[in-house]
Amino acid sequence: MPSYLSPGVYVEEVESGSRPIEGVGTAVAAFVGFAPQGPFHTPTLVGNWAQFSQTFGDFTEDCYLAHAVYGYFLNGGGNCYIVRVGGSRGNGETSHRGPQAELGGYRVAALPSAEGELSVEVTVGKDDPADRFTLLVKRDGKVAESFEGVSAAKRGKDNAVKVVAEKSKLITLTEIGQATPPQKGTVVLAAPAPVPAAPSRIQPEDYVGDVGDRTGLSGLEVIDEITMVAVPDLMSAYERGTVDLETVKAVQLAVIAHCELMGDRMAILDPPPDMSPQQVKDWRVDLAGYDSKYAALYYPWVKVFDPAAGGNEFVPPSGHMAGVWARNDAQRGVHKAPANEVVRGAIALQSQLTRAEQELLNPLGVNCVRAFPGRGIRVWGARTLSSDPAWRYLNVRRLFNYLEESILSGTQWVVFEPNDDALWAKIRRTISAFLVMEWRKGSLFGLTPDEAYFVKCDRDTNPAESIDAGQVICEIGVAPVKPAEFVIFRLSQMSGGTSLVSE
Repeated sequence: MPSYLSPGVYVEEVESGSRPIEGVGTAVAAFVGFAPQGPFHTPTLVGNWAQFSQTFGDFTEDCYLAHAVYGYFLNGGGNCYIVRVGGSRGNGETSHRGPQAELGGYRVAALPSAEGELSVEVTVGKDDPADRFTLLVKRDGKVAESFEGVSAAKRGKDNAVKVVAEKSKLITLTEIGQATPPQKGTVVLAAPAPVPAAPSRIQPEDYVGDVGDRTGLSGLEVIDEITMVAVPDLMSAYERGTVDLETVKAVQLAVIAHCELMGDRMAILDPPPDMSPQQVKDWRVDLAGYDSKYAALYYPWVKVFDPAAGGNEFVPPSGHMAGVWARNDAQRGVHKAPANEVVRGAIALQSQLTRAEQELLNPLGVNCVRAFPGRGIRVWGARTLSSDPAWRYLNVRRLFNYLEESILSGTQWVVFEPNDDALWAKIRRTISAFLVMEWRKGSLFGLTPDEAYFVKCDRDTNPAESIDAGQVICEIGVAPVKPAEFVIFRLSQMSGGTSLVSE
């Protein structure tokens, strides 16, 4: 309290008894896969397809990362993080290099701004010192740039690499060997053969990475806002034979473990390609056997237009499903199950499921994507891979992720406050105000707030022992809404007409 020593009128700002809790974001995806360019093992934020294609390249044959990201944005997704795997860690090199050639102990390469047929000519005058030479850069047969009297010596202002770097707008010069003057002659810059976006050999650790080095999947641990994780190019590696089904399981288990460790994100898994419903059931039960409330599996693959192949191609569904989740959250809210939603961009399905086949898969937590006459291709399942009935539905798990993160972020002010009745009352008011708003949105079940939730933080939950340990314990209970998965109308026959009563 301030001290008042002089008579007068004073104004004080008084903090309110409770502070509002703002809901956190629920739809930020992370994709791990192969790309023809861009930084390796560096989670990179992109907000639209143009940013992705500029940074990581366009659609690439035999790779599914671009298709997943495109499907994500097409179906309503917003920001997402991209982790490019399969190459040197953190060096930022690209797979497609521009026109270049070797020139003695140098590599000369054309800058992106250089257009037309480009060549570099080396001339050596009879009066030039032994370490001096002249570079002539020609474009379309005409001299465009000239660097006279440059030196191979590493020191000095006339160093060839330094001069070209400072003055050239067409080429770059890099030492690749001993710095000696190149021989007189002319070289034509030509584009090298492109390096495949997908590596020929890959191990599970390439996907999983290391949290200390911030590589692979583990590098996503430092980014709090991620809520969905997908690894679409795990299946492209399987199709090429660089990994087997056991490796697929190892990587998918690592994705699930990552989401369980973070506790605020979901793994969206893809099944292996070209599987019938019976084969997917066998794979799900006998080989994979996943049991997690932090994972969801979708089947079958979807057919989309593929610009790289010039036709249509089946791709894993995870990217499109992440976009459906994001669209559902924006239009209805995270409490609504992301199902009975149209899959934008899907032309056909790899397997046309019947009701009987879905009855085989749905109890196992396999969310089916089905085509309905006149209604398009829709997501027709909203289950996790958990065997616990309490966490059977996807929207329940994601709602709890949202509530937990929102309360966690909105109550940081409580730390180091005096642990007494006044603080407990503030906590109750703060959390209750947040939960009543969620109830009004339809996120919680009940006709009244008392039926929808409770918040208990008082002397019963905070005995002297916990106070002495520096703890504040607040118990919160909520009743989440669950989807109407099975809609049953009971019809009965009744007698028609009227009956006359005679007097």
